[in-house]
This record gives sequence, structure tokens and C-alpha cells, in this order.
Amino acid sequence: MSTYRMRTTLVCVTALAAASTALVSTPAAAAGPRAPGHGATWAAIDAAVAAGVPGVVAEVRDTRGLWQDSAGVADLTTRQPRGHGDRFRAGSVTKTLVATVMLQLQAEGRVDLDAAVDHYLPGLVRGNGHDGRKITVRQLMNHTSGIFNFTEDATFAKRVLGIEFLESRYDDWTPQRVIALALRNPPQFEPGTSWKYSNTNYLLVGLIIEKLTGRPYAQEVERRITGPLGMRATYFPGSDPELPAPTRHYSTFTEDPGTTYDVTELNPSWAWAAGEMVTDSGDLNRFFAALLGGRLLRPAQLRQMTTTIPTGGNLPGQRYGLGLIEYETSCGIPVWGHSGGIHGSSTQSFGTRDGRHMITVNFNGDWVGGGKTIVSAEFCAPRQPPE
Repeated sequence: MSTYRMRTTLVCVTALAAASTALVSTPAAAAGPRAPGHGATWAAIDAAVAAGVPGVVAEVRDTRGLWQDSAGVADLTTRQPRGHGDRFRAGSVTKTLVATVMLQLQAEGRVDLDAAVDHYLPGLVRGNGHDGRKITVRQLMNHTSGIFNFTEDATFAKRVLGIEFLESRYDDWTPQRVIALALRNPPQFEPGTSWKYSNTNYLLVGLIIEKLTGRPYAQEVERRITGPLGMRATYFPGSDPELPAPTRHYSTFTEDPGTTYDVTELNPSWAWAAGEMVTDSGDLNRFFAALLGGRLLRPAQLRQMTTTIPTGGNLPGQRYGLGLIEYETSCGIPVWGHSGGIHGSSTQSFGTRDGRHMITVNFNGDWVGGGKTIVSAEFCAPRQPPE
């Protein structure tokens, strides 16, 4: 038994219905007076809490300045409201930072995105129809590789994504072990013939970064991106299961859908370069504004990142570039960024193509959707003049 398990107990917080009712009464407890100009956005935030999300935090940056809002609670036990600066697990938003590093390496002439994966990771991608000699690095980055998604492996899903997580949350994983699990399954399709999201792709991208640089992928992201941008709330926890206070993360499981569990503590080593990052809303807005504004990539690399392909029915209303999503809002306005989901946390970070108007939203519960509804509300509602 690990030392973390010995000093941490599982919290079965409350029945979902009871939690939802308690939260609706004070939806903007942490927000204080609402600033004008974002009425549709904060109404959508309140609607998410009314639908059962424990708490929501959001930040908007645009040409008029900074706007922040929050609703609901960070902690269902203490009832502490959610607040600005709360850190959260960002899940797959990690992929955009990893892709940015890879594109920087391309600009430096250190990687050929159209070279085979096997050129950089000889013999690693083999088995059950997978062949790294026939898959390019670019296909990893835009999810056209066909490599099986490890989160859909039956053994992994049962142990890590189902209620067995409550017993396995502190387990250590290596990317090689997770990739081996994925490769026990057949490919999703022949490389380059279709599109399907696969977290396995970004474990491989992380390994390629380490092969090329001789440094841990997270250290390379910190050296090139989070450090220079002053993203002080952002870090890559490795096997550390703890999350800085006050925000807790909550989940329900299909095996016990009537109960809400505290899933804050987890060893995110299995997610690694595909989704381990911890951050806050301000840091993500700062990152995407810099990325889309051309401060992290040369024009040729940014064009590649924003060259998107259809995702079919996999991600409705969305197209995928190199670690970047183009999302068509409800009113048809395209925005750019990435979504992220991991136990008890759901994040949306999107903005205009020039990065001058950004929104990041986080839910500290994973059973209620609607994050993109808030994104659409921000970009589609008529802008009210400031008072």
C-alpha cells in the first residue's frame, strides 16, 4: 500500500440530486457583482450549475480587458465557493502544448513530421496490425494514425475509468506499459484513411520529444512554453496524486450512477503527455493567446497546426489540426483551442484565430456536459457596451 493511500480516505460526497439542489440556490456565490458585457456567458455558467455541475470557473480575455466569473462550489464538503486562480486537471488540453513543442522542433530542423514513427522509436509500434513503419509523426499529431486508443482497451477502461478506479487511483504507469496495452488491440483503421481520437498518439509524441531532446517531455514544455510565458500555476505532476487546494474534482461511475465520488487524488502517470497537466484558467488563456497570436510558432508551423481535417461523427462541429481543435460555435463562428477531460474535471479553452478573444471554462464534475454551450454563449451573444 502506498503512503498516499494510507493517509487518504475515499469520500463519497452526496447523492447527485442532493448536491445539485444545494448548488442552485447560490449559483454565483464566488462571483460577486457580475460585470456587464457577458450576460449570456454567465447565464450559461449558472445553467451548468443548475444542471448539476458542482462548480464552474471561467475567464475571458479580449480587447476590452479581463473578465472572470465563477459559480457553485470548489468543495462539496466545506462548501467553499469556486474562485479565480483555482487549479484543476486540464486533461487533453495538454496535447496542444506537446504539439507546440514538436512544431518548434520541426522549425529547428530536428524532426520531420512526415517521417515514420519507427524512424524515431524503432520497433515500438508493432503488433495486431500496427506498424510504426507505415505511420508518420504528423498522423500521430492529427489523429489519423489509426493506432488504438488505450482508454478504450477493456482492461484499462475497467481498471482506471470505471469504479475500480477507487482502488487503483494511486497505481503507477509508464507510457511504454500503456502503449503496450493499446497495441494488444487491432488498429482503428489503416494509417491516413480516416480520423479517430487516440490518446495513444500523444504518448508516442511525448516519447519522440524525449528522444530528440534528451530531456523529459514535461521539462521541455516548461523550458519552451510555460516558463517563458510566466504560467506559474501550470505544472506536470508525473506520479504525484495531489491537487492544490481548494478545488476538488467529482465523478459518478456507470456502476453507481446515483452517487458522487471525490476523485481529486489520482496518479496521472497513465495520462502523461496525453493529459496530465494541472493549470488554471488564466494560464490557459495566456498560452492560447500567445500560440494563436504567433508568439510561440513561426508562421509556417502555425499554418500546419491550424490546417484542420474533418472528424466525421467523432467530434460533431469540430475539425482537428495538429493538437488543435477548430470548433464551430452554435452561431457558426469558428474558434480555436482544445477540450480536456479527466476524472472529475472538464475544461474548454477556445478563442478567435488571432488569439485576441479567449475563454477558458472548467467544471469540477464530469457527468454534466455544456462546456461548449458556455463557449458559444461568449462568442455568439451580442456584445453589450461596458457601463
